[in-house]
Amino acid sequence: MKIIDDFLNSITMYRLVLYYLTFLILIALGLSIFRILPFDYISFFLSVSLLVSICWVTNTVFAKVFKVPTNLESVYITALILALIISPMRSPQDIFFLGLAAVLAMSSKYILAIGRKHIFNPAALAVFVTAIAFNNYASWWVGTFWMVPAVLLGGFLIVKKIKRFSLFFSFIFIALVFILGINFFNGNDLLSAFQKAIFDTPLLFFGFVMLTEPLTSPPAKKLQIIYGALVGFLFVPQIHIGAFYSTFEMALLIGNIYAYIVSPKEKLLLKIKEKIQLAPDIYDFVFGLEKSFAFSPGQYMEWTLGHKNPDLRGNRRYFTIASSPLEGNLRIGVKFYPNSSSYKKSLLSLNPGDNNVIAGQLAGEFTLPKDPSKKLVFIAGGIGITPFRSMIKYLLERSEKRDIVLLYSNKIASDIVYKDIFDEAIQKLGLKTVYFLTDNTAIPLNWTGKHGFIDTKVIQHEIPDFRNRIFYISGPHSMIDAFGKTLKNMGIASGQIKEDFFPGYA
Repeated sequence: MKIIDDFLNSITMYRLVLYYLTFLILIALGLSIFRILPFDYISFFLSVSLLVSICWVTNTVFAKVFKVPTNLESVYITALILALIISPMRSPQDIFFLGLAAVLAMSSKYILAIGRKHIFNPAALAVFVTAIAFNNYASWWVGTFWMVPAVLLGGFLIVKKIKRFSLFFSFIFIALVFILGINFFNGNDLLSAFQKAIFDTPLLFFGFVMLTEPLTSPPAKKLQIIYGALVGFLFVPQIHIGAFYSTFEMALLIGNIYAYIVSPKEKLLLKIKEKIQLAPDIYDFVFGLEKSFAFSPGQYMEWTLGHKNPDLRGNRRYFTIASSPLEGNLRIGVKFYPNSSSYKKSLLSLNPGDNNVIAGQLAGEFTLPKDPSKKLVFIAGGIGITPFRSMIKYLLERSEKRDIVLLYSNKIASDIVYKDIFDEAIQKLGLKTVYFLTDNTAIPLNWTGKHGFIDTKVIQHEIPDFRNRIFYISGPHSMIDAFGKTLKNMGIASGQIKEDFFPGYA
């Protein structure tokens, strides 16, 4: 499992989806060569090539017209999804169908968008419109027995990466309940109905790929469960109003409308206001806001930075907002490494006044409890301190005292950031802060904090009433996983542990 976790932590969500879809395309190409799938491999290859080309051209045109960064990963993902749900070309009419679907899918991201946030899943919208307007229907051919193993393998990795198992399973459960229920009342064999749902419909692919798309699904877990259940109900082919029957794509589009209603709407085009070096390899980037922007301390956003020749890690990242909602700006703290990505290199090259950063998809439940009497413990490793900077700065601005213990671990003293904020909170709010350095060979002579790693003994010593507190953990994935296990071994209930999470790679 560690091998899987290490792989998932080393890749962006979008790149993982792109690799997964490419893998499915290659599997399908191989199966078509051996005539296992009901289409010619040359036609399939040409169809994929046509979709990728038209999607790329359409997106390039619209990106220039609307003057926004081009997300090539998103272009290829949409093209490959269309290739997996529309049957390969067999006639000139099919070429028109494929081309039209590609144009509709890419243009919908720009035209059917409010506040730079598109509403509908592009691929689903494209095949829905072509079905209604031109009577050309998507076959959803990926939902076949021979593709199931590949769909399962990669789909599991995607859902694990973005931690949306509750969304996926709520969809699967409701869809199967209604599918089997209808078959039961019709006197059909339930085992055959179950097998058909799994092996002869796009149920799994739809749930893994289409349903979980972050841009068109809700950010909060409870809302995701409702969303999954709604789409699962509408996914059942027998669901209809009079003579109007539900289709797979229509189920998703209706779910997208619900998701848009309950989700944050803003997508911001930001201009960098200030770049501050906090440590040798840590910088704060402060972006101005033209209007008020509401968020909760501890939430994160997706940050898109258009730049030339992006490497394999793409041009999108998720960063926690380090500023308080009351500061009037958006601040992110970023750590740089010797082998930093093209994204980070481009980010570091930004100067005040540059405005080629787009922030959207506000999400995250790593936020302060509404009850101010709850006792809290913040455990931060390295740049994982950013959500706590947001929370504590917010409490300072509101003069709101809470019982909080901050355990902040770094390798060396120069890595410590935001100390001025925490020192002020110590004086004004009674915050208890304990600093740790893990490199025992680089302890400063005047060091007054602790050295070594935060472990069970440290927690028991520094926080005698630890069983009565809620623990917030933020830092590298390995650290979060390790502390989660440590706390559970200490008898801390899962409901008392909150782990910072966002589906990206910084």
